[in-house]
Amino acid sequence: MSTSNIVVLSAGGTGGHLFPAQALAAVLARRGREIVVMTDTRFANYATVFPRATIQTVPSSPFNSAAAPFKIVAGIAVALAKLLKLRPAAVIGFGGYPSLPVMLAATLARLPTAIIEQNAVVGRANRLVMNRVKVVAAAFPIARFAPDDKSKIVLTGNPLRPEVEALWAAPYLMPQTGGPLQLLVFGGSQGSRAMSEIVPAALTRLPHDIKARLSVMQQCRPEDIETVRDIYRNAEIRAELQTSFSDLPQRMAQAHLVIARAGAGTVAELMAIGRPAILVPLPGALDDNQTPNADILARADAGWRVAQADLTPDALAQMLTRIFADPAGLARRAGCAHALAMPQAAEKLADVVDALAAPRKRAA
Repeated sequence: MSTSNIVVLSAGGTGGHLFPAQALAAVLARRGREIVVMTDTRFANYATVFPRATIQTVPSSPFNSAAAPFKIVAGIAVALAKLLKLRPAAVIGFGGYPSLPVMLAATLARLPTAIIEQNAVVGRANRLVMNRVKVVAAAFPIARFAPDDKSKIVLTGNPLRPEVEALWAAPYLMPQTGGPLQLLVFGGSQGSRAMSEIVPAALTRLPHDIKARLSVMQQCRPEDIETVRDIYRNAEIRAELQTSFSDLPQRMAQAHLVIARAGAGTVAELMAIGRPAILVPLPGALDDNQTPNADILARADAGWRVAQADLTPDALAQMLTRIFADPAGLARRAGCAHALAMPQAAEKLADVVDALAAPRKRAA
């Protein structure tokens, strides 16, 4: 393995961190780079996600754990030893607490470093290293907690998984008078309980002519799925329910309207495919990081941002009645959503990596 050709990636274990890392790894591999993924033991099965990468584990801990300071210090020591042995061309962090020891170790070793922030609000792990790394790549304009040196920010967009790239600007088929209305509902691992409680109750309150046209695709927690199924069955609303959609991007492309949380990955995929959405930021999210994400679409007339506290079944039913009465407005918002998308984000981020690595390559 040529040490000058190695790129180390470090990311948390959620899809919001994982999918962009996957996308960058694929581009870097095509460019001839060798990928090492550093993560903690909980995510050691990354090999299935990064089939052409070497996986190395580093101790880490959630910030709210009593053992966090000790595990993070241990993680820095382990990561530093591994990085000094590898001498990678660059080390790239994607946020999430498993990335923190690796990125701190990389800056201590004076290696070329960059982080990517997927949200409009810089996350806690990235905030702790953003003033130490060389480049801060941003998926969206940073709304809060920017680094002291703003010149290090590079707006790249959020690298997208291949299934989403394949649906870039998928044609939006405007609902026709009397035709079906395709509604996609999902809430993510932390958010689907509220969706399971609020959305079915709202849909049962819709006028009969809208209910007769509805076709719902909804993600539910296993413990909610039978209750939700019974509600839709009793209301004679067509619905396909699953605990997880393996083909979520394809379903997003089929939808006339999406109801979802406002995680960075979801917002980026709505932009890329071009779909209008009602976005409900996750209450209690750290630093309320989903609200600024949702505002990007709402301000551009590409969707709606609704606080969960305001999303009663009656309020949502009234909102959906107005939305479905204006199919041209839905189509316009679909176009506005896609107009926000930043193409070739993974390629742009790979260019950042190559620029970081270039001085080391010249010195090799």
